[in-house]
Amino acid sequence: MAEYLASIFGTEKDKVNCSFYFKIGACRHGDRCSRLHNKPTFSQTIALLNIYRNPQNSAQSADGLTCAISDMEMQEHYDEFFEEVFTEMEEKYGEVEEMNVCDNLGDHLVGNVYVKVSIGSKNDIYYHCFNT
Repeated sequence: MAEYLASIFGTEKDKVNCSFYFKIGACRHGDRCSRLHNKPTFSQTIALLNIYRNPQNSAQSADGLTCAISDMEMQEHYDEFFEEVFTEMEEKYGEVEEMNVCDNLGDHLVGNVYVKVSIGSKNDIYYHCFNT
């Protein structure tokens, strides 16, 4: 039985633990989810929740209408954001292996940034800073 439970942990078949939260650290149901959201005690990936704001999704004029933003302005905004976050993460936590910025409209993912740092970097510093 224990072997079976271990084999389904974090999968769709696991009725106790949330497979979405297990895979990406976010769940569309949030606190209303019927399954457990187990936070890892250690991870190479740092989840920065809801920090990227796409100007196209949030730009409004004084009368409440959505403002048009050019593709070039969008790209410049994204590039500046990416460079700033990437540089800061490398300075604080060591070599960044991968960084993903979520720009979809699902409330559980919008603006999330996932940063994977190298093993042997300053992960213990990350753990101390974010878990105290």
